[in-house]
Amino acid sequence: MSDAVYERYKEALRRGHVAAERGRFDAALVAYANAAGLAPDRALPHLSMAATLRRMGRNEDALAAYAVAIERAPRDTTALTARAETFLEMGRPAEAADAFDRLAEVQEAAGRLPDACDTTRRALELAESRARRRHIERLVRELRDGPQDEAAVGALERAVGVLRLAAPAAPEEPKAAPSQEPVPDDAAAVLAQAEDSLGSGDNARARDLFVRAAIAQRSAGHTDAAMDACYLALAVAPGDPELHVVMAELYIDRGWHAVAAEKLLLLGRLVELTGDVAGRDRLCRVVARSFADDPRLAAICI
Repeated sequence: MSDAVYERYKEALRRGHVAAERGRFDAALVAYANAAGLAPDRALPHLSMAATLRRMGRNEDALAAYAVAIERAPRDTTALTARAETFLEMGRPAEAADAFDRLAEVQEAAGRLPDACDTTRRALELAESRARRRHIERLVRELRDGPQDEAAVGALERAVGVLRLAAPAAPEEPKAAPSQEPVPDDAAAVLAQAEDSLGSGDNARARDLFVRAAIAQRSAGHTDAAMDACYLALAVAPGDPELHVVMAELYIDRGWHAVAAEKLLLLGRLVELTGDVAGRDRLCRVVARSFADDPRLAAICI
């Protein structure tokens, strides 16, 4: 890029920033598009367009602009973070979790382990998966083995809160060993049917059966097996409200009340966006039983 073109590029960006600051969003988009035309290999104009589009409430267009910015700068953490947050604003937690996964990979590659741990924790809170749980457990081990600065300690505490690992400074009281009883016959049969449905391509029926199996396992007191069934259902229907209510109930069974509350809050926003009356009623029954004194959750059910 010649000096003259670079000066025109900077001027176009400046006009865009000034217009956006004054609320003249259409003019800002024109200026940013001009800058993008002058420097087609640069991510900043597209990142600026995306931020402006979000302010205009045009989130789908913003996602497209973030994608272009990331294509030009795949390791731009600002673009990756903003894209994940946009998915979250739109009530699309599974896609937000995937976007946070990508951000965590970039942070970890750059040696920013506390940031990567926090980002993976957010992804796990949005959408449970074995891979995410294994990832955050590995990051926790690496952070514990590394320098214990303020950032590392804070990330460890937040991750331990989600994973319920035993924190070295505050060991938990011994707990009873998990049940080693066999899988209940009804749950085993339902799981077999679910696998058959999955193999035949009937994902909707597979999801229903995996959730039924999780409920049967929970009723039998087999919370680990119930959570495994939920993981299988997540692979089929990551945004299903009924599934996330069952997972919240399992968290409550394990004493993970803070994590359960956060999941229910996210689910509350999702059912509000989608108008899912049945999902809201199911969520509110759990709130009435376990979180009646939590004003954040009670407000969902007014």
